[in-house]
Amino acid sequence: MNYATIKWYDISNGPGVRVSLYVSGCRNHCKGCFNKETWDFDYGEPFTKEIEDKIIEAMKPDYIKGFTLLGGDPFEPENSKVLAPFMKRLRAAYPEKSFWCFTGYDYEADLLTGRQGNIDDVMDILSTLDVLVDGRFVEELKDLNLKFKGSSNQRTILVKPSLEKDEVVLWDEVSVV
Repeated sequence: MNYATIKWYDISNGPGVRVSLYVSGCRNHCKGCFNKETWDFDYGEPFTKEIEDKIIEAMKPDYIKGFTLLGGDPFEPENSKVLAPFMKRLRAAYPEKSFWCFTGYDYEADLLTGRQGNIDDVMDILSTLDVLVDGRFVEELKDLNLKFKGSSNQRTILVKPSLEKDEVVLWDEVSVV
C-alpha cells in the first residue's frame, strides 16, 4: 500500500489537533474530488513499518487528540489489508484518543455486508474507529457549512454504538469523540 501524505498537525478532519494519514487508491472517482491524485494506487510513498512507527510516535503528545484515516479510500481491499493490523496496533497504543475515518463507501450496504473488501479486514478497522464519515462526495450536494464532510448525503457515524445497536447512530457536534 502507498500513502499520499501524512498531516502531522491536522485540524480539518476531526475535532482537535490530529495526525491524518491519506492513503493512495480509490475506485469511487467522485466528480469534484479534492484529492484526485490519490485515486492512483501507485501514488505517493510505500507505507512501511518505519512510517507506522513515526505515526505512533507522533501521536504521543497530549495535545494530539486523535488520528484520522482518509485518502484515497482506506476501505479499498488493497488498503484495508495493510491498515487493519496497523489500526489495531495504533488503537492499542492510544485507547484514549479518538479515531476517525473517511470513506466513499456506504457503511451498511458496502462495509457491513462484505461487498467492499475482505469482511475481516473491514471489521478490524471498524472496531478501532470512533467515527466514520461514509458516502461518496456528490458535487451537486456540496455544502461548505457542513462540519467534517463535503456533501449533504454523507453521514458522520458513531461506529461503536452503531455496531452495538445494529443501527446507524449519528455523531453531532456535542458528541465527545
